[in-house]
Amino acid sequence: MAVSKKKKWTQKELEKFKTLILEKREVVTAELFEAKEKADDVLKNNSTNAIYSSHMADAGTDQQEMEKNYYMMNRENNYLQYLNRALTMIEEGSFGICANCGELIDYDRLIEVPHTSSCFDCKSKPA
Repeated sequence: MAVSKKKKWTQKELEKFKTLILEKREVVTAELFEAKEKADDVLKNNSTNAIYSSHMADAGTDQQEMEKNYYMMNRENNYLQYLNRALTMIEEGSFGICANCGELIDYDRLIEVPHTSSCFDCKSKPA
């Protein structure tokens, strides 16, 4: 007799995933705010330092620091969008179901990467 595989997550499990995603979203939002503050500080200090004759290396370092902060802001913003999409998928009933094969994504994978829409096997297949 074949064992039937579970086809969707229970409401209790979905609530656990939702709580996890909301916690991750809170952390990302704080990191995004911090990166924006750093970028603003570098920009402000760069304007202040422009009044005085700065060494070219200092200006390069300031520019590199500002680019790093903007990169981090972009990266965090993208992750935030993925987390928001995962919350939408919970509401729509498609969360935790592989978009490729239709099977449930492994619980541990969802805990680690709650915004994934592919199971490990499908994600690992060569393109």
